[in-house]
Amino acid sequence: MSSLVEGSALVQGVGVSKTFRVGGLFQRSKLVQAVRAVDIHVERGEAVGVVGESGSGKSTLGRVLLGLIEATEGSVRFDGQTLSDLSPTAWRALRRRMQIVFQDPYGSLDPRRRVGEQIADGMAFHGIDKAERTSEVARLLALVGLDPAHAARFSHEFSGGQRQRVGIARALAVKPDFLVADEPVSALDVSIQAQIVELLDRLRRDLGLALLFISHDLPVVRHLCDRVVVMYLGRVMEEGPAKAVFDRPSHPYTRALISATPRVDIGRRTTRILLAGDPPSPSNPPSGCVFRTRCHAATDACAVTVPVLEPGPDGRRIACLRWRELD
Repeated sequence: MSSLVEGSALVQGVGVSKTFRVGGLFQRSKLVQAVRAVDIHVERGEAVGVVGESGSGKSTLGRVLLGLIEATEGSVRFDGQTLSDLSPTAWRALRRRMQIVFQDPYGSLDPRRRVGEQIADGMAFHGIDKAERTSEVARLLALVGLDPAHAARFSHEFSGGQRQRVGIARALAVKPDFLVADEPVSALDVSIQAQIVELLDRLRRDLGLALLFISHDLPVVRHLCDRVVVMYLGRVMEEGPAKAVFDRPSHPYTRALISATPRVDIGRRTTRILLAGDPPSPSNPPSGCVFRTRCHAATDACAVTVPVLEPGPDGRRIACLRWRELD
């Protein structure tokens, strides 16, 4: 096991890969490599951001780490326990310690049920009595900035931002240690996004949560996260402390992503790096480095060699054959 995933990490993914078979009734099925040989860890109380274009495998990785879908290869450990080795009884006990906040605050709530009932579902599943559930729902609503009396309302009576607060309260109801927030603000108005991000940040610090924050919004990740993982076509391109990665990116893909992000630094200008074309299909990824078909620095060697993550400056790791020449 690499040093990346040793020590005090609450969540550890080692060599995680996930392949899906897709195809309809009248077309030949294909294998889609959504996540490929990923090592990742999240420490207790740490916020780790996962960024990349659509189709990079961010959400799939989050669900594998939660045990919602099983890895095709590799292993996931939570607090020292390998998920695939757990009995149903042990898995049920562990399940309450890991929760998810979904992207869509509208579709993730049942419009036919009162929000208080939905927040209490997890507590009921784990055997908490009704009186305690009622008081805990009121506490959770206040914790996320809502009126406890709103427990009796239905989801259509809330705004998008309020619904996402309900979703966060529901995720916290069973007192988890690990929270995956999968694009939790992308469906919200810009004016509301900052409020939800600040709420997640406060809750993470106050409750000591380990947070995996999946997003395509780099400024939000830079503000919220301690470390960042940059993914492309299922692989990790660069990983390290958020400040180091954003201030001095080494991988050509990371540089392109960051160059497209507006900056407010006075006197600092960034040249936009335009990527050619769209990402290749995950059912037919390029040989060698998966990014090479869009990389301005690619050489013939990039077509035959899969780069591994190598230690770089400032605690970063970079998967690029030429990053030293380009740095």
